[in-house]
Amino acid sequence: MRWTLIGASDIAATRVIPAMREVGHEVVGVMSSSAERAERYAVANGLARQTDALGDALAWDADAVYISTTNAFHRDQAIEAMRAGRHVLCEKPLALEVDDALAMIAAAREADVVLGTNHHLRCAATLRTVARLVADGRIGEIVSVRVNHAVVLPERLRGWRLDRSIPGAGVVLDIAVHNADVVRFVTGAEVEQVATFVANSGLADGEVEDAAMTVARLRGGALATTHETFTVPYADTAVEVHGRLGSIYAIGVLTQDPVGTVVVRTSSGDEHVEVGEREDLYVVALREFAAAAKGDGRPAATGEDGAASLAIALAALESARTGSAERPVFQVAA
Repeated sequence: MRWTLIGASDIAATRVIPAMREVGHEVVGVMSSSAERAERYAVANGLARQTDALGDALAWDADAVYISTTNAFHRDQAIEAMRAGRHVLCEKPLALEVDDALAMIAAAREADVVLGTNHHLRCAATLRTVARLVADGRIGEIVSVRVNHAVVLPERLRGWRLDRSIPGAGVVLDIAVHNADVVRFVTGAEVEQVATFVANSGLADGEVEDAAMTVARLRGGALATTHETFTVPYADTAVEVHGRLGSIYAIGVLTQDPVGTVVVRTSSGDEHVEVGEREDLYVVALREFAAAAKGDGRPAATGEDGAASLAIALAALESARTGSAERPVFQVAA
């Protein structure tokens, strides 16, 4: 598969370009809103082409685009790319409004191309093991879920994510949106209502939240809690799923690397579960996206998945603003 990069981003340089090359895909070139940045980025990453014009980038001979610009640009760039016949893998959040995400989904259907959301955590062998154990009924009916995604934001990423002047800044649309997808993925249940508190711990600018906690009610009645922050350097990330017959503890799993452990605890004691081959998460995502583009299967996270996680994150922000529990305005049909 031949790729055009829309966005000269850190994530593309550190994770996605290496993964593309590992699976044998070609990176044609990069588009950035800054011609100077595009040129520097192309040189640093060994790319033959660079531009600051989306139209020029879409004229290159490529099969797909990977969009990793700041969040406000995703909708228009994705729709233009899909109208040009390109498959689109877009970073999360898919957009800043649910209606925009739905417009992207509609554009993909109209152009008969694949739209994927880069919720990379779905590609972790650990979390796929958790989802399988839940689906197989290993711990019985789900009672509750806990997601701890407390990290410290690396210095090199302390730019637009902390800047109140940039649409989409803050920990909710950066990390809570991932956690929403993790809850949906491992449980197979939709989120029906959320109540959220946010805080500014002094890292982010002004009123931008750099920490949040959410309680969610899932379809079927189970509860889920998520904790996301940019300001905790020594916590361990974790996903816990508690059922009537047992509990699953996945420790150290909310990361970009293929690491972590999975333990099932029942009346028989603790069982350390083998998770199979631990592949690079982005390699898995790209392989499945390329297969979907050829008509075989679906991306690890579809456009619909991206819209659902966005709706949950936006409901969380609205709950923090109003002090009331809120319902996501978009849900995937049961």
